[in-house]
Amino acid sequence: MSGLRVIAGSLKGRRLHTPDWDGLRPTSDKLRETLFNVVAARVGEARVLDGFAGTGAIGIEALSRGAAQVTFVESDPRALRLIERNLQNCAVNDRYAIIRARFADAARRLQRGSFELIFLDPPYGPDVIVSSLEAAAPLVAPGGVLILEHARRDAAPDHAVSLAKTRDIMSGDSALTLYMPAVPDGGG
Repeated sequence: MSGLRVIAGSLKGRRLHTPDWDGLRPTSDKLRETLFNVVAARVGEARVLDGFAGTGAIGIEALSRGAAQVTFVESDPRALRLIERNLQNCAVNDRYAIIRARFADAARRLQRGSFELIFLDPPYGPDVIVSSLEAAAPLVAPGGVLILEHARRDAAPDHAVSLAKTRDIMSGDSALTLYMPAVPDGGG
């Protein structure tokens, strides 16, 4: 597998280690670049949650672009070591937390409304999309955005708990779906 790199910001060009085992699917440089082009104005000073963090590439990219704090959530011990190695490689030693847990378990322990930017890259499949969105929805800050990476073939729902879909972006076999807190009828 070819190496990943940090695309922009203070860590631009830094190489990130990738898994040497099957089952972890890092977000490609191209898809990460697309994602950060869409949310660029939101990243600076944001509190970011990188759910199903894998290599940590999304969270590290957010730190590179000025995020105030990133919380990485990952359950695979090998991936946790990879995240730590990538953070060390990039000389990042503050502004982050790593939680070793299944995403739904971690989400229950995190403070409601505490993240302006949430990125979820769960294992591909329609069932995990809904459960991941349901677990993450309470964590989105007012005016925040949740980005879900999923297989293009697995349609993301228009609504999930308190979230409403605002945009779909297709890239090869992958898709990014953006959600924001739904505005109640008559609100605004």
